[in-house]
Amino acid sequence: MSGPASVPPGKRKRMIAVGAVCSATIFRVDHVPPLPAKVLPSERFQLVDGMAVSAAFAFARLGGSAQVWSRIGDDWLGRMARQSLIDEGFDVTGVHVVPGAATAQVAVIVDRRGDRLVVPFHDANADPTPDWLPLGELDAADFLHCEARWVEGAEAALRAARAKGVPCMVDGEVAPAETLRRLIPLADYAVFSDAGLLVYAGGGDVEQALLQVGAAHHGHVGASCGADGYAWYENGRIRRVRAPRIEVVDTLAAGDVFHGAFALALLEGRGIEGAARFACAAASLKCTRFGGRLGCPSRAEVDAFLASSTDAGTAA
Repeated sequence: MSGPASVPPGKRKRMIAVGAVCSATIFRVDHVPPLPAKVLPSERFQLVDGMAVSAAFAFARLGGSAQVWSRIGDDWLGRMARQSLIDEGFDVTGVHVVPGAATAQVAVIVDRRGDRLVVPFHDANADPTPDWLPLGELDAADFLHCEARWVEGAEAALRAARAKGVPCMVDGEVAPAETLRRLIPLADYAVFSDAGLLVYAGGGDVEQALLQVGAAHHGHVGASCGADGYAWYENGRIRRVRAPRIEVVDTLAAGDVFHGAFALALLEGRGIEGAARFACAAASLKCTRFGGRLGCPSRAEVDAFLASSTDAGTAA
């Protein structure tokens, strides 16, 4: 994805995001009734989605340039997904067609409070081999971002990035503990969800888990905590940036927007606290809009929000 046309391409930071691509249908309803039930949506979005896609989208929308490395099936849904990414301006040279595989799908129901029910399908029989990855393109990248839905590809990319000195981040979203144990030690920036952190740490609360994981990790360890903002381990203690108070409409992709914004802000030299404040603002603004990643704000909107709000990501 090329990013804003007003920024000269040579000046933009470049991120590669590795993970799943899926066809997503998002429904907005007033509430989810008890089962069995039928409920009519007030809005619907159909888009190509996935955590890596959303993080790359946010990184580019906020001023960078991003590419996605992922897999799709050789079915009609995969062809539609590929074309949709092209139509949005994504660079699809790193999107690989897996023969005989079904393209991932997800259905999402969002209620009036912004809470969501997510039902994803990933083809367990799809060939996970990462040998086709264009790892040489990391030479021109400023940052690598990986999520855990395709562990073989993420691990290969992370090892190559570390060998080349490219800073890398792992999205520690909820996943099997053994998957996280393969990926997290390879990350310069281990940025969890609060629930994913507790899976990795084996329980406890967020602060206890951050102290445990942070003390053992070679790089940054933090957790996005929804309305409670971002918490991270630093020199034996826990620091926090609070999230701005907003009217929540849709939390889908907020964590992915946070990751994309956090990576870009780090590359711009903001430091952890400044990057966390910027990312909290971007993710919070996204939550005020329905449509998953399509609700990601522009750079101008985030900058204006930070400049005008005394509540935008206050440090604690």
